[in-house]
Amino acid sequence: MASSPENNASLSSQTVTHSESSQAKKSQHAEEAIFYMNCRAAYLTVLKSSLENIKSKEQLSLVLQQAGRNPSQKTVNKYWTSQTTTLNFDDFCTILKKEKPATKPELLEAFGKIDRDNTGYISHDELYKILTTRGEKMTRDEVSTIAKQVDFNCSGKLDYNKFCDLYMATSEQCCKTAREKLEVDSRLRQQQFGSQAETSSEGIAVSKPSPRLSRKTDHKLASTKGDSRTPSRPSSAQSCKASISTTISMGASTNRNTKLIEPDTKEWQCAQSKGCFYLEEDGEIISHKYKLHLPQRSTVCITIKPLNVRQVEGKSCHCLSVDTALYILKENETQENLQLVSFTEQQNKEVSGWKGELGSGIYWLLPFTTGCRLKKVKTQITGEAKLVYRGEDGELALTKEFRAALLDIFETIDLDGNGLLSLEEYNFFELRTSGEKCDEEAWAVCKENFDMKKNELTRQGFMDLNLMEANDREGDPSDLWVTLLSLGYNKALEMTEACPFVIDIYAEKCKPRIKAIYLEAGSWQLNRAICKSVVNKGEAKVMDSCENIIIYTYKAARRITSVIENKSENKVIIHVNNEQSKNCLSNRGLTVFAVEVAPKSMMVSQHVMPLNEQEEWLYNCVHSLLR
Repeated sequence: MASSPENNASLSSQTVTHSESSQAKKSQHAEEAIFYMNCRAAYLTVLKSSLENIKSKEQLSLVLQQAGRNPSQKTVNKYWTSQTTTLNFDDFCTILKKEKPATKPELLEAFGKIDRDNTGYISHDELYKILTTRGEKMTRDEVSTIAKQVDFNCSGKLDYNKFCDLYMATSEQCCKTAREKLEVDSRLRQQQFGSQAETSSEGIAVSKPSPRLSRKTDHKLASTKGDSRTPSRPSSAQSCKASISTTISMGASTNRNTKLIEPDTKEWQCAQSKGCFYLEEDGEIISHKYKLHLPQRSTVCITIKPLNVRQVEGKSCHCLSVDTALYILKENETQENLQLVSFTEQQNKEVSGWKGELGSGIYWLLPFTTGCRLKKVKTQITGEAKLVYRGEDGELALTKEFRAALLDIFETIDLDGNGLLSLEEYNFFELRTSGEKCDEEAWAVCKENFDMKKNELTRQGFMDLNLMEANDREGDPSDLWVTLLSLGYNKALEMTEACPFVIDIYAEKCKPRIKAIYLEAGSWQLNRAICKSVVNKGEAKVMDSCENIIIYTYKAARRITSVIENKSENKVIIHVNNEQSKNCLSNRGLTVFAVEVAPKSMMVSQHVMPLNEQEEWLYNCVHSLLR
């Protein structure tokens, strides 16, 4: 039968579209190949093998430099936390994807903030002052070393445009040298590297499991011999493996509130601490981590809830909609060996709680939020809030709006709620905003210049400290905005990317003590605790025709969490489809996605909450095996 002109046109259009799609995929694969080649080259410049792990902060910093990055101490601390012991090649690739190399326009913009007259030059003295007093302060010798590498003219001024060219050339030379070494050494070039396949043959985006959780589970459940390792790129036979599906339907349920079993506050002794969830640029959530000390066995009641630091009439508080929970882990001989006790499962409105008996000893309290509500949201900001102004006398002062924001910040970082900031509390603030700590000597200087009581900073002292920073920059608010943005504020002075919370602990027979220890991203300990809690309390379903893949689903009043367990000897990619769900919000931010699960391990597939808590919601999810 002869085809019509319309059909021919349609077929031609489809062919062109398919061709364009194929070209786009080829281009994407080519970019990925170049990216991983650069990763390999940088990694093997510092380490002998892809199977060798990064074992220190210094090694991490060095290998990042070989990849053309110039990581600050704050950046290194973000990936090498107090609980990190090693990072593998997969971790390194993930970091490089997040930490893009600086561009010349970005560097020029940074210098432009110093060069207010736009002359194209900055003086040696000005550069020295900035490098030794701002951000990550450098020593005199370090600044002198830099000065020797760049050209200052006869007037003692630096042409920073030329300096930027030198910086970019040096960065590219590092990458080029590493690539050349890889090309020369065929032994290195043939080595297998981690999980490089970021997309399946179908082009579905893949989310990696938590590397620390996977490594911990691997160590416990499976030992490897020598340098054996699953090939990073599956063969075509693996990619084309038939898909096997399982469907998990959850009936529509209202957001019922259960009454928390509350203690007799008159008889029980209480301890309290505040904290905060902060949203990172890459969407990762960090928070305070706590140690709880119980001197003797006692029945305890533990609660966590969002903290509304300021009541503004006519405005709803974003924080109150953020879900919070607390995982309770028992410390044994070492911090590495933490045992999950329980988590705050009971829910009453925004309060999450648990009541039970705990023996004497040390416990870790790990705050958790799903990320369903605390996530990156693009909002249209009409204008930037003003932070400082000059009064009639010409002196700088903080605006009313900025003062209000600073008071909120003070309330959030005053963890013990005594109205004063101790050095420890202030250092959590410093680590978050500058990546540095204030030592005893610097704290003594603060004591001489700002209002303190009992060696702790008052609200007024905190205000004056920020005013001094504004005066140091002659009214330029750039550094103040760095502080505000790192604490979750937008340019309208709204806290949209942070959620303060408060933890209350009541004990019947003793005085509990709680202390914030870290401020960092969710550790593998937290990931493992979440998985264990879902496995212990959730419903298990074995995937059809694949007994090595088990899907666990846990349903609470406000959230549903699913965990995938892979008992097989090979990594698998699981396709997750939520298209039939109604009134649901996933922390993945996608209706359809895929996750990669390492051999002999388990990982969280997703957390789901109702989009509108006042309406019924239906969770209907299909997990399918891609390979």
